[in-house]
Amino acid sequence: MILLQVQHVARLFGADVLFKNIDLNIQENSRIALVGRNGVGKSTLLKIIMEQQPADQGEITKTKNLTIGYLAQDTGLASTNTIYKEMLQVFEPLRKMEQKIHQLEQQIASASQSQTAPTKEYQRLLAQYDQLQHDFKEKNGYGYQAEIRSVLHGFKFNEEDYDKKITSLSGGQKTRLALAKLLLEKRDLLILDEPTNHLDIETLNWLENYLQGYTGALLLVSHDRYFLDKIAHDVYELTPTAAVHYSGNYSAYINKKKLRLQQQEKAYEKQQEKIDKLEDFVKKNIVRASTTKRAQSRRKQLEKIDRLEKPKNQQKGPRFSFTAEHSSGNLVLSVKQAYIGYQKKPLAGPINFELRQKQIMAIVGPNGVGKSTLLKSILGKIPFISGSSRFGAQVDPGYYDQELHNLTADKSVLNEVWDDHPTMPEKDIRSILGSFLFRGSDVAKIVSQLSGGEKARLLLTKLALNHHNLLLFDEPTNHLDIESKEVLEQALLDFDGTVLFVSHDRYFINKVASQVLELSAQGGQLFLGDYDYYIAKKAEQQLLAAQAAEKTATTPTNQEKQPTIPADYQERKQQQREKRKLERTVAALEKELEELETAADAIQQAMAESVNYTDPVKIKKLQTQLTDNQQTQQQIESKWETAAAELEKLE
Repeated sequence: MILLQVQHVARLFGADVLFKNIDLNIQENSRIALVGRNGVGKSTLLKIIMEQQPADQGEITKTKNLTIGYLAQDTGLASTNTIYKEMLQVFEPLRKMEQKIHQLEQQIASASQSQTAPTKEYQRLLAQYDQLQHDFKEKNGYGYQAEIRSVLHGFKFNEEDYDKKITSLSGGQKTRLALAKLLLEKRDLLILDEPTNHLDIETLNWLENYLQGYTGALLLVSHDRYFLDKIAHDVYELTPTAAVHYSGNYSAYINKKKLRLQQQEKAYEKQQEKIDKLEDFVKKNIVRASTTKRAQSRRKQLEKIDRLEKPKNQQKGPRFSFTAEHSSGNLVLSVKQAYIGYQKKPLAGPINFELRQKQIMAIVGPNGVGKSTLLKSILGKIPFISGSSRFGAQVDPGYYDQELHNLTADKSVLNEVWDDHPTMPEKDIRSILGSFLFRGSDVAKIVSQLSGGEKARLLLTKLALNHHNLLLFDEPTNHLDIESKEVLEQALLDFDGTVLFVSHDRYFINKVASQVLELSAQGGQLFLGDYDYYIAKKAEQQLLAAQAAEKTATTPTNQEKQPTIPADYQERKQQQREKRKLERTVAALEKELEELETAADAIQQAMAESVNYTDPVKIKKLQTQLTDNQQTQQQIESKWETAAAELEKLE
């Protein structure tokens, strides 16, 4: 069933067209990725679907009673509640149902005590109670609090965080909470605009697994290629003139798009060849009396041809490269026994590694462990708590700040670059800016008015012009579209210098890194390979650790006496422990049976009393108690028989 349709939608700004003729169908259980270069209008289309912006043409149709959850890009949860109280609001109908169940229990108990025989009101209360309990169970009434804890834990909120006020959280934490609340709400359609922002790799993996089991439909905008490959079943590429549909995940989309463009080019070339032949025939034969009729026939054929448009090459993306002005020594950077943090409170340490010429090293780890702090400490912006770092001979470092602070807000794009290189001719500056997609009047834009992607490209422009031989990047792909990421990947692979970077982009890490440094509170661990190698080695380490823990649990702790202990000593000790445990279990079960038998005798005596057996309500209640008692006795006797049999084997 189709949940939502986008039909011939357009967004115009005066005579300028952002996009037009957009068609998109979302069905039950759809997993749709909306892709396209920065500025094409992906977020705008989502806002039109959510009726936050108008469509200038076309319409959006939705199925009746459709519920939609929407996470805008970098939107945080705004609330004065604590974290846990805010999540509980999602389940307010269930909590009211729970209160109603307790109220009915009290009403039923009161009715049973005041009536000598069942009444219609009593039966009505029982029926209502049974139905309410059934509905409560069906809607996970007994498990919603565990569900809240599970989702909060997935987004790195522990129980000690539950009572924190949301107003006290960082922007990234508020965004994660907004997404957590949306997941708990279980809407029919979930629309997420860049949901992977502010998530570390561990949380990304958790989110991917959660969304794979999500029961509703998904419409996603993301630049995370690993994420799209794991989640998407369909891809719509948004262009200024259409939304082109491809079945499959992101990798399938890339392959199918390439094939489609090749087919379009072949069809166009074949048609052009046919047109050229017809036009040539008409030109040569239209004036000859003997061939004029055939020429006229060919002319009619030409007029009837539905001419294909020449396939447009992809709009040119950024083109840039990094080159070093001079080479560094072989040892580029050395970090020894380093502890990083603030105000003498360490985040991670000890950290030890060496970075050599032409190596590309990625730094990974959970949010808050100090990855950005490590880069700033290496550059001397934040002091190490202890330990040190040292650059090698002839090293000239350049730094890309994820907050994009290395730009001057009130300068124009042109002056931001030209002021750093005043002797360079203006036409050369404009040419370089053009290769980073700042063309024409774009160079007059003020830096503070640029989008995140534009600021990122401007900062990359400045880095490229400075010709450093060591580049330090802090989340360089955060604001880039996928095509720009691919250009950056190739530029780093072609770079004749050395690179150290922090990133959560797993595809990017895998493409460019030759080493991965994992940071944790316990320090740094170096893996000599790409991201896939790092993941494989981590899995291997976890398996070995689990095996070692299992072995330790069954290994005697007194190592000095170990050689003199007989081979079967530990086995006999274990049997004795099990025997004592079973003896205690059997004794406890026998005592419990005695108590149940005494209680059963008391119930039977009460049932024999005339004051009770002549009262239908009382006798029914006593019979219920006796039945429950007998069932419990049967369960306890079964446990006793099992325990007694096991004990007999050890005698």
